[in-house]
Amino acid sequence: MKIAVMPGDGVGKEVIPEGLKVLQVAAKKFGFVYHTTDYPFGAEYYLEKKITLPDSSLKELAAHDAILFGAVGADPRGNALIPQGLIETEILLKMRFELDQYINLRPTKLLPGVPTPLANVQAGDIDMVIVRENTEGLYCGNGGFLYKDTPHEVANQIEVTTRRGVERAIRYAFEYARKFNRKKVTLVAKTNVLRFAHNLWMRAFEEVKKDYAGIATDYHHVDACTMYMVTKPKIYDVIVTTNMFGDIITDLGAAIQGGMGMAASGNINPTREAASMFEPVHGSAPDIAGKGYANPIATFLSVAMMLDFLGQAEAAKSINAACAKVVADRKNHTRDLGGTAGTSQVGDAVASLVAG
Repeated sequence: MKIAVMPGDGVGKEVIPEGLKVLQVAAKKFGFVYHTTDYPFGAEYYLEKKITLPDSSLKELAAHDAILFGAVGADPRGNALIPQGLIETEILLKMRFELDQYINLRPTKLLPGVPTPLANVQAGDIDMVIVRENTEGLYCGNGGFLYKDTPHEVANQIEVTTRRGVERAIRYAFEYARKFNRKKVTLVAKTNVLRFAHNLWMRAFEEVKKDYAGIATDYHHVDACTMYMVTKPKIYDVIVTTNMFGDIITDLGAAIQGGMGMAASGNINPTREAASMFEPVHGSAPDIAGKGYANPIATFLSVAMMLDFLGQAEAAKSINAACAKVVADRKNHTRDLGGTAGTSQVGDAVASLVAG
């Protein structure tokens, strides 16, 4: 297996080495071979070289089996020197779009022993998977300005919704439910207001679901969904939604599962014609970078997602089980979970359990 490694910025440089440590132990335990290639791109690299992600490197990345990604974003030394959103757009979104990683997969599961801000909720009450369409919607950069920086300025941001893009995301959600024996797929959109783009989502959903007898379906407006995720999260199993709404509700999902340090993700190209990318979603967190107490669990869960995608299901299962056992013990809680454990301490604990 060829794995591209891009730690990026901030705490990405701390959690990705821990993820590689767990990956190495899993490879030894389960007998698979992999090779890694390191890539330096991020805010720090941009400040030094004035390069974001060149097309030549993008082609190299595409040829890998997977990308293990840390975080890119703000660098406290150079915020004024980096145009707003440049690093995220020219690295993270560029990989998603150019490598056609059209599914953003976000498991949202509360593990035993992990604190949640929700009252009267047990670990088994939060166990949903959010399937976010990842290459269309408002994130396509389709828009512009008229009369910029004048009192008459007009800004347009136009949503892009295609039948192909919508249908393949919906079908992926149903296939995921079938593969992992999940019982219900809920479409989340805003059909009462976005009567054209989201009407397309609804019609495609109604047609695709006919191919999946035995899987229950539902529909919620996105505002209702955010309410239900807080008041009765147990009703959700698999959610499929748009790019922007998925961006919003997955962060809400991260909050109720214990915080961003517990949230893994995969940017998936199901065709495998280009590399898929797996990343913790907590960002570069410059306020705690270099202090050694970033939560690496999201990285380990992302490594598990990557291995499952690459056909190493038993190794993935072992890492998931190790993470659950480690966080069940409060001595392994990092500061975001109310504890004092360090990044490497948690990494050593997970690696030890995976090694057996």
